[in-house]
Amino acid sequence: MLKLHREIRTLFHRTGLTGNAFSNSSREISGNRLRNIGRLAFGKYLLSTNIISSGVLMWLGDVCQQEIEFRQGKLEKRYDYARMSRMFIVGLGLGPVHHYYYLYIAKILPKRDLSTVLIKIGLDQFIVSPLCIVGFFYSMGALEQKPLQKMNEEIYKKFINVYVMDWCIWVPTQFLNFYFIPVKFQVFYINAVTMFYNIFLSFIKHVDQKDESRPIETPFSTMTVSDEKKM
Repeated sequence: MLKLHREIRTLFHRTGLTGNAFSNSSREISGNRLRNIGRLAFGKYLLSTNIISSGVLMWLGDVCQQEIEFRQGKLEKRYDYARMSRMFIVGLGLGPVHHYYYLYIAKILPKRDLSTVLIKIGLDQFIVSPLCIVGFFYSMGALEQKPLQKMNEEIYKKFINVYVMDWCIWVPTQFLNFYFIPVKFQVFYINAVTMFYNIFLSFIKHVDQKDESRPIETPFSTMTVSDEKKM
């Protein structure tokens, strides 16, 4: 047995199939797989990548916001899955909009000089951003089955706050995006930043939609907001 073991070890050494070789080979295969996945995700399946990442990161932003609200005692349950689903669906809807917009703007304005970048930022802030904000609130309102009048009232009330924050976040973000990031990575980059922006967006969207039956913190601990209105 000892002789057989030595012969096997000799064979492995001669062929280079040692433990380190197996380890290096495994790492090389894993690296190649990741590179192939990356090429497919940002090549042949770029549209799918942008749609899925948009939905997932919109959902993740809402998860973070709900966690914050729960820790602050503003939510009785840790997660509202229906709310998370609505954010995910709206994110999926915005994915193709961003995908085709960035491809189109790169086609008509291909340069990366300062003046071209500023034009792109202007188009983004004065045209695309307002449309996306309005589209977000109408889409969420439709999924919540709100009447049109309620949707209009919500947009009128919240639009300016979102738009001001949009300028603060997206002007520097888009400068980096248009100046440095290759076109095929631009939507993914935007989606990554959007995850943090969506925490704020989710807060603005849901700040006045807490459960009205939640007890008021008064000596009358059993009284609810709806009971108080009846009084």
